[in-house]
Amino acid sequence: MRINFKALSLVIASSVFAVCEEKPPNIIFLLSDDQHWNETSVQMHPDYKGSMNSDFQTPNLEKLAAEGMRFSSAYAPAPVCAPTRISIQTGLSPAALNWTKAGRSVTASANKKLIPPVIERSIQNQLTFAELLQKNGYATAHYGKWHLDGGGPEEHGYNASDGNIANEASGKYKDPNPTDIFGMTQRAVDFMSQQKSEGKPFYIQLSYLALHSPENASRKNTEKYKALGNYERERDYLRQALTADLDDGVGVLMEALKELDLERNTIVIYMSDNGARSKDSYSISGNKGSLGEGGTRAVFIARGPNIPQNSWCHERIVGFDLFPTFCNLANVKEELPTNLEGGDLSALFTGSENKVKRKFEELVFHFPHYQDTTPVSAIYQDNYKLLKYYETGKVELFDLAKDLKESNDLSQKNPAKVKELKEKLELQLKALNAKIPTENGSYDPAKPSQKTKGKSRRHR
Repeated sequence: MRINFKALSLVIASSVFAVCEEKPPNIIFLLSDDQHWNETSVQMHPDYKGSMNSDFQTPNLEKLAAEGMRFSSAYAPAPVCAPTRISIQTGLSPAALNWTKAGRSVTASANKKLIPPVIERSIQNQLTFAELLQKNGYATAHYGKWHLDGGGPEEHGYNASDGNIANEASGKYKDPNPTDIFGMTQRAVDFMSQQKSEGKPFYIQLSYLALHSPENASRKNTEKYKALGNYERERDYLRQALTADLDDGVGVLMEALKELDLERNTIVIYMSDNGARSKDSYSISGNKGSLGEGGTRAVFIARGPNIPQNSWCHERIVGFDLFPTFCNLANVKEELPTNLEGGDLSALFTGSENKVKRKFEELVFHFPHYQDTTPVSAIYQDNYKLLKYYETGKVELFDLAKDLKESNDLSQKNPAKVKELKEKLELQLKALNAKIPTENGSYDPAKPSQKTKGKSRRHR
């Protein structure tokens, strides 16, 4: 149910929106690409030193975190990029969208306000949050990677964009504009300036192409990180250098926000879209393409009006929570879609609440594909996480409060919890009409073409 902020502000004086009823807040959402949870110098969990890495120097993200709130248990909706991006835009999980793998496309419909995202099952009447913000007076812009086809961002609620671009665009931009970090930043600054002159609130999403094409990192940072010597292979210091370029871009954007005198009424959120194969990924289990913590646990920092400085939130949140959050912050008047899976994070930003109310009590992740692992689903309940692997039928149970590395499987010691969570996982996937992998009758283990990175494609 959509919250009426005018009523809420009478009860919760610290509401993010309470000081901005007459002038809705601007929103800037920064989404990095393939950035591991510990590939910044911001410690993302206060009790876990492995949640940061000093080999990656990100002083501007450190400043953003010091001025805002860090979420220690934030998750990307998927361990790969496109499902995360469509999930954020629609407020639905990849399982519900039946879009669980990168490379799918949004099919443009006759009514450009509809997104039927996937070949297997079209979702009709599914708006993006950008369309709702647009209807409520916001100017909206999306710069950088879209990767969803469907005519590009401007067919789905954005006034301005870079069009329907994907990973290949990253290779076009080299020093002094590595992966278009500073070009995107300048377009965002110009858009902010224009909206200020017109007196309009704005939503800007910068979907960075970094950390794709690390070989295009700036010469300045490439030489710096190579000289530091904190690497095992060339790609390591190039990623460190491009991360520094990305951090520089964030710094330029934040400085422009301040110079335009928009800082006090602007909410800034920084998030990563999925994990990566990090040099230091041993500190948590899994990489991009897996449902280990390293595949989905995300960098997430929020700064803005009435968000306490240098604060923490340990509630588990996920990318599709942003749809109702953005709509609530913008005081969207229309009723939100009834099938939304995400919950509003606004009260978490102020500390007035410490729980998120969603359609489903448990969080479920579904990746029925061969990539970093074999097909798998996961469910979270309190501190427990259960993983179900379809190829072998194996299940694993972890207590993340004690074992963030997922090194101590409790499935044999706690069969009652395994039974409970497995049943809840299966029921929720059924409710979402998720596609479940089935045995591949034509599978031939002798054919190398039926293997991916050593993992047999025994299931469809």
